[in-house]
Amino acid sequence: MTAETATAFSSITEIVATPEQLHAIVGEPSELAKAKDIGRLDEHCRAFIAHSPFALLGTASAAGFCDVSPRGDVPGFARVLDEHTLALPERPGNRRTDSLGNIIENPQVGLLFFVPGVEETLRVNGRACITTQANLRATMAVGGKAPRLAIVVEVREAFLHCAKAFRRSRLWDASRHLPRETLPSLGRILRDQLGVEDCSVEELDARLETGYRTTLY
Repeated sequence: MTAETATAFSSITEIVATPEQLHAIVGEPSELAKAKDIGRLDEHCRAFIAHSPFALLGTASAAGFCDVSPRGDVPGFARVLDEHTLALPERPGNRRTDSLGNIIENPQVGLLFFVPGVEETLRVNGRACITTQANLRATMAVGGKAPRLAIVVEVREAFLHCAKAFRRSRLWDASRHLPRETLPSLGRILRDQLGVEDCSVEELDARLETGYRTTLY
């Protein structure tokens, strides 16, 4: 890395580089923490997924480049097929296919399910594939529109994560929610970041809003 491209990252010198160093600082997990991964979707995991309208999907390429993608839909959009298998619809998006491309290269994925108002989260890790299987996609149709693809995950780890992050962040506390105008609109951000000159902020925002209304499914 040259002086011109050096970042604050390169100035960090006190690196924790071994498991021994890490556990000397953090300590060892409790027996409960170690045992809570049940490796399957029991009735409690299934209930959580059935009430969840939002999840984060973590993937990595064969070279180790990572991506986390938001996935949202009506509660229960993730379908539990059996205690070791679940499926997610692949709804229309920006066609970058970051997550899908990663899954093709490296099938290992991580999921984090959220339920609004519930401070615990459900972590699910496993092996994924992408499918065009018609009978599965048909069960995920909304307004007669089935997704063109689905992501199927073979569950290898499953456990509820405690509420500490949500308690610290007070994420569900509506009194702490920012007015939307506190931050620029996405149209403004895209115009600034990409140097768009042939389209106004208002036009970009209108284009985005049209996409939200017409291509959710």
